[in-house]
Amino acid sequence: MKALFSVSDKSGIEVLAKAVINYGFSIISSGGTYAYLKDRNLDVQEVSKYTKSPELLEGRVKTLHPKIHAGILAKRKDLFHLSQLKQKNIDEINLVVVNLYPFVEKVNSKESEENIIENIDIGGPTLIRSAAKNFKDVIIVVDPDDYNWVAEKIMKHEKGEDNNNILSYDERRTLARKAFQHVANYDAAISRYFSSSEDQYTSDQSSFGYEKLLNLRYGENPHQNASLYKDPLNNSGIANSSQLNGKELSFNNILDADAAWNIVSEFSDSAVAIIKHGNPCGFSVNQDQLTSYKLAYLGDTVSAYGGIVAFNTEVKAETASNMMEIFYEVVIAPSYTIKALDILKSKKNLRILQMPNQKNGKITMPDIKVISGGALIQGFDVLDQNPSEWNFVTKLKPNNKELIDLKIAWKIVKHIKSNGIVLVKDNSLIGMGAGQPNRLNSINLALNTAGEKSQGSVLASDAFFPYRDNVDLALSGGVSSIIQPGGSIRDKEVINASDEAQISMVFTGNRHFKH
Repeated sequence: MKALFSVSDKSGIEVLAKAVINYGFSIISSGGTYAYLKDRNLDVQEVSKYTKSPELLEGRVKTLHPKIHAGILAKRKDLFHLSQLKQKNIDEINLVVVNLYPFVEKVNSKESEENIIENIDIGGPTLIRSAAKNFKDVIIVVDPDDYNWVAEKIMKHEKGEDNNNILSYDERRTLARKAFQHVANYDAAISRYFSSSEDQYTSDQSSFGYEKLLNLRYGENPHQNASLYKDPLNNSGIANSSQLNGKELSFNNILDADAAWNIVSEFSDSAVAIIKHGNPCGFSVNQDQLTSYKLAYLGDTVSAYGGIVAFNTEVKAETASNMMEIFYEVVIAPSYTIKALDILKSKKNLRILQMPNQKNGKITMPDIKVISGGALIQGFDVLDQNPSEWNFVTKLKPNNKELIDLKIAWKIVKHIKSNGIVLVKDNSLIGMGAGQPNRLNSINLALNTAGEKSQGSVLASDAFFPYRDNVDLALSGGVSSIIQPGGSIRDKEVINASDEAQISMVFTGNRHFKH
């Protein structure tokens, strides 16, 4: 009986190798794995000695040999298969331990394309697929986390005992599933490396290869199961954050934390966003962090309770102190001063996330929305317009203060669920209406939240105003300037309403629906 070992991740491999040898397997191995086991005084035969075929093409061809794959693929209860093995003097290979060249690690470390391509494994996936296909007769192990329990199972059996008794059918099938997933994710990463960003949502076939990070307590609701997965080719974002304090994150915590981080990431000055159920209830951006936090909180003090707070700058102690009287679920920031972290940690249940110090790389996931029977795949809405691209359609033009607020409002509104309306004043969100089936309802919600603060504010709408009644309602709250995409058949009527009221209006030419 033979076992084949060929691993990139060698952590803990000697434990399994010793158990295999004690059971009575002869190990064959190649390259670095052979040297690693030999250095630990384990009895191992080089693949090239077994096949009597030297490695070719600087190691590109090592295990791609009939003597290897016939020994793996032969059906142990098929007399014809067994007779062929005997005729060709081929031993059965009943255990295969393989994991693959570190392709993803090479991509993430931004190595040269030549080195990345050299780390596309050929023999490894072939070995894994062969062994997993024949899982009834062959044990396939690809995950280092499985080395110990498989070794323990082997050690419970007598030397020379029928190896089919080592693992149950269900255990073998589980390992085969993991093996096929391992190869599928590996191939998905390679495919994505060779794809442009646009290819990911226009290709005839799509595969993404998410890797599970952890099981969550439950999903959006307690009766739903859920897990958190990450993109192996992206080291940025919420999935790669570090939790420094607090209870474990929930499904909804992660969704809201991601929404909050995406908003503050739009800005270079010190921005603070407070999120509830995917929508911002507070936002402000200023040069001073404490000012931004206080104004964001004042945007909607009722909704802020139990919210998620995101900062795009290092959290200072004075800001942390000002947060102590309010109950928040999660705080997110790129970093924290030592004193700020100590203050925040005094709330033992407060989840504190530190974001990785990395921007999204070239290879990022598209926006995927699952539907019954399939999925919709698109690029993310990352459009960032310069005001020089806008069309100032009214007689009155926005003044400098209004222009600053319009830029902020237009960035925020694309993060609001449609129909989305935001009111901004003095660099801060003061009212928001989201998720309404008609735009008038959203305007009403925004005005009701803002109250008297709406006087002199600017309004952003994620899509065009279909009728002038949208302008009339905004005017009732004292809005002084409006930014919207334009494109309605009644644009002229909407512009005239603005001119009559002597307020400014800007058309951006681009819509920001969010569903």
